[in-house]
Amino acid sequence: MTEFVLEPEAGVMPAARYIPTTNYNERPEGAVVSLIVVHSISLPPGEFGGDDIIKLFTNCLPPDGHPYYLGIVGTPVSAHLLIDRAGELTQFVPFEKRAWHAGVSEFQGQRECNDYSIGIELEGTGDVAYEDVQYQRLAKICAELMQQYPDITPERIVAHSDVAPGRKTDPGPTFDWQYFRQLLSKAD
Repeated sequence: MTEFVLEPEAGVMPAARYIPTTNYNERPEGAVVSLIVVHSISLPPGEFGGDDIIKLFTNCLPPDGHPYYLGIVGTPVSAHLLIDRAGELTQFVPFEKRAWHAGVSEFQGQRECNDYSIGIELEGTGDVAYEDVQYQRLAKICAELMQQYPDITPERIVAHSDVAPGRKTDPGPTFDWQYFRQLLSKAD
């Protein structure tokens, strides 16, 4: 049993610090979780550390915290999980609920990716290499989610830019998909 094993009844990972948000809703009736969308985020943009990402996802971001925040304060967004630069996990939304991470999106002809996906944010940008511990954690988490949700396959773990091309670029060119997929193939 790994630290990433889900508690199916609660829809949370015990290894994650759980900070609930109100930025979620129920998945549509009959929706089958079949996709993982990998994102990146840093707040303020290009800066790491602090708790401003948590504040954004829990509607507590101060508008005067940074000039950039004026344009995003009050935007109801969330993800299921955040993996920070040290590999620490924070969960905001239980996996069986619909987090608000992908926005206007489509994958293989199916719209509204939030309806059937799990959103995982990496603290980072497309300009700075991600930390090895983030890749390690992401691979283990995805392997566990694939066991819990058999409709998720390695090919159905995608970038935000894959489901919202032209609108989103994350996790960006510094995310090493080949390395991640190698780790995923070895994860138990």
